[in-house]
Amino acid sequence: MTLSLATTAPASTACDALVVVVSQGTAPRVLSAGLSAAAERNVIKDLRTLGATGSSGEVTKLPGVTGIKAPLVVCVGVGKTADDAEIIRRAIGNGVRACTGLGRVAIASPAGRSLECAMAARLAAYSFTTHKGRAVDKSSLPAKRLTLLVAGATAADRAAVAQANTVADSISLVRDLVNTPPNALPPAALADAAREAVKGLPVKVKVWDEKALKADKCGGILAVGQGSANPPRLVRLEYAPAGATASLALVGKGITFDTGGISIKPAAQMDEMKADMAGAAAVIGAVRAIAALKLPVKVTGWVPTAENMPSGTAQRPGDVITMYGGTTVEVLNTDAEGRLILADALGMAAEESPDLIIDVATLTGAATVALGLRITGVMGNNDSARTHVVEAADRAGEEAWPMPLPADLRGALDSATADLANIGERFGGMLSAGVFLQEFVPAGQPWVHLDIAGPAFNAKGAYGYTPKGGTGAAVRTFVQVAMEMAAPGPKVSKATVRRPAAKRR
Repeated sequence: MTLSLATTAPASTACDALVVVVSQGTAPRVLSAGLSAAAERNVIKDLRTLGATGSSGEVTKLPGVTGIKAPLVVCVGVGKTADDAEIIRRAIGNGVRACTGLGRVAIASPAGRSLECAMAARLAAYSFTTHKGRAVDKSSLPAKRLTLLVAGATAADRAAVAQANTVADSISLVRDLVNTPPNALPPAALADAAREAVKGLPVKVKVWDEKALKADKCGGILAVGQGSANPPRLVRLEYAPAGATASLALVGKGITFDTGGISIKPAAQMDEMKADMAGAAAVIGAVRAIAALKLPVKVTGWVPTAENMPSGTAQRPGDVITMYGGTTVEVLNTDAEGRLILADALGMAAEESPDLIIDVATLTGAATVALGLRITGVMGNNDSARTHVVEAADRAGEEAWPMPLPADLRGALDSATADLANIGERFGGMLSAGVFLQEFVPAGQPWVHLDIAGPAFNAKGAYGYTPKGGTGAAVRTFVQVAMEMAAPGPKVSKATVRRPAAKRR
């Protein structure tokens, strides 16, 4: 689906439903631009008749509003804070989701909010029906056509809609990958999907199979994947436009299914572990979007992928493995596998000395305990880089929160038989996982770690523009970071990089 832009007056636009944004006050107030004074009065009159207030999250359907051609007006509330971009995005998402089963839906944008409205509308109009064996109820499907109405649309508005369509296409791809059943997406298939995602774009792709991984001594990826009949892979995606003034490396965890291995998980909700490759999917989608937008920044995507299964060939608690670069790790818990595959890829990414490395992973359940199911935990060895990523996430509409990497947690990763253990103390598990990863990032290399264990997969009902299932978390953040790195101005300073915490004796 592609969202189109039109400049027709909302009241005279031919459509099945018109989405109108309203705010809350002594009476609801129409925020959408382009409606005549008479049409606004009629909308407000009908809202008041129904007792609607325009509160945030409120959706009110008005049939047959006098003076408006659309047979249905869907009013979405933003509450009293009428200038909050994310509240507007969620309101538009609520409105589009309320229009399932319809043909054409038009969205009357508030002034200056074309990017937010276009992005939210596209993200809300998502469904995943690939594996349905029976006819799908059409009344449950998103509207067939979306049109954003922008009075006096400028070149900037047209560019905003084009950007929203490009990024939303990549997010839809990420959601599809996350929602795909694990039997249909083993590591080799994920590698193929990465190659297919950037087909036709100026992106080079290299894939390591199990033999190449062994030759390059990627012990973490190999150890995690050795228990599965589906061998692991590593994918490198490179977008390197002429004239790029900055370089960004993205590394994403790609566990296509996580049983926990020998340290097996409980059966409840194990089916959701198909989403343990959401970080890898986000990297694939981000590289695709950045290349399609032709941003003047070099971006390298690293996708280590494996299936973590228990078998006679699986790694055991107590095994010692040698990572890329030579560090040895004692595996105390095979369910702490994501950090092992990320460590190999981080080591390889760092050898190219990019301006910034960002890794993204559904890494720890501890992240959901600390931050809930909608907020990304952000850690790093560089304060300015961490702040940049958190603020970029906010500008893009993704909730993120800065977290520390306490030096005192490093001692718990000491091993009697290897350089490191793969787990530390129970408390602060999100942070100790970050401390572990930091060991594989050289001093002087800016690095940020995103734990998306909560926001990557929505097991509950849809809300705003977020569907049930895969969400596409981190893609918008990555695109925003790349856009800002490509812009003129100072880049991340390597002078503020903290060295990995010294071992506590």
